Amino acid sequence: MDFNTKLLHGKTSGDYPYGATVPPISQVSAFRYESAEEQERVFNHKAAGFAYSRVGNPTVAAFEQRINELEGGSSATACSSGMSAITLALLNILCAGDEIIAGSGLYGGSIDLFEDLARFGIRTRYVRHVNVEEVEPLINEHTRLIYGEVIGNPGLDVMDVKAVADLAHSYGIPLITDSTTATPYLVNPLRLGADVTVHSSSKYINGGGNSISGVIVDGASFNWDFDKFRALDSCRKFGPMAYSIRLRTDLWENFGVCLSPFNAFMNIVGMETLGLRMEKICSNADTLAHVLDDIPGLSVNYLTLKGNPYKELAYRQLNGKGGGILTFRAGSKEKAFRILDNLRYVVRASNIGDLRTLAIHPASTLYIKSTDEQREAAGVYDDTIRVSVGIEDIDDLTEDFERAIKLAE
Repeated sequence: MDFNTKLLHGKTSGDYPYGATVPPISQVSAFRYESAEEQERVFNHKAAGFAYSRVGNPTVAAFEQRINELEGGSSATACSSGMSAITLALLNILCAGDEIIAGSGLYGGSIDLFEDLARFGIRTRYVRHVNVEEVEPLINEHTRLIYGEVIGNPGLDVMDVKAVADLAHSYGIPLITDSTTATPYLVNPLRLGADVTVHSSSKYINGGGNSISGVIVDGASFNWDFDKFRALDSCRKFGPMAYSIRLRTDLWENFGVCLSPFNAFMNIVGMETLGLRMEKICSNADTLAHVLDDIPGLSVNYLTLKGNPYKELAYRQLNGKGGGILTFRAGSKEKAFRILDNLRYVVRASNIGDLRTLAIHPASTLYIKSTDEQREAAGVYDDTIRVSVGIEDIDDLTEDFERAIKLAE
């Protein structure tokens, strides 16, 4: 099946009670069992079933299965937010003294997380771009993973997933990708060699801006050295599945980052139109970027623009599309604020991946805790506006920006 058909008719999209086309919302805390023996088996992970919604829920499981099918993974674990998904994806294989190699242009919240991990003895070594040339010199005996965004937010640098995965595997370490801005519609990192991929499913997967959530998808293809990855030692008997088993039965349960059944349901409803939305969003973003690029005084960053250093890679890895985010520099912070205030249809909000076009001044919001060096690495300056393009009629969208920019002069 192709993408949109799989969303509606994939192997994990049916068999719901009473012939329902979407799963019911199992909005309960605990589940009843007919015998203590059966309940014991479920609690000890020796039988299928649900014991308590913090450690498993039918609606959440339905969401996990559908994401896992889209990404071509072995298993998926849904979390209460994108940040909790990133946190658990990393901590699942890290101990004090271990090191991460990551891109310095990450989303600001991810950088703040790495600073928190440093207090627990986990060091992050940053590269400006997650590519073979910059990553390889930093690999040492303490390196336990390489982490990066497939499409940087908001810097829009693109990771060559296959090349970086091949490098990581040659040193016996996994590649973990954040594919939030790319979505399964544009690329499946696991099929290009990544070992684990993470989404803030609050964004494009949900699509309606109505539910916070995250998800971790494991490809179960990495050959774990359990003497090297000490955090997984207790699960060594599971071989390639050790990552998922420890994640599910240890960290995920103990940290209490479960996704609510209602949010899982809203994600399922939203993701059924992911392909249609992404097609429209990418088309709108491409047109808007070219319109803005023709306006004197603006400096526009979008992957399909002439001269963009990632245009060829985006064409090859992202099916020729540039995604739904663009940025532009207005010339000054004051002018950027005037443009934002003059927009009529565009919503000033911090999310991405909504049906609506959203715009924000990231330097004074998302990167308010970051240093000037960190902002610059992320492509964020005092005059930068980030636009998450929605599905509005493109003529209305371009007219709104042209009008706002003209009034801001």
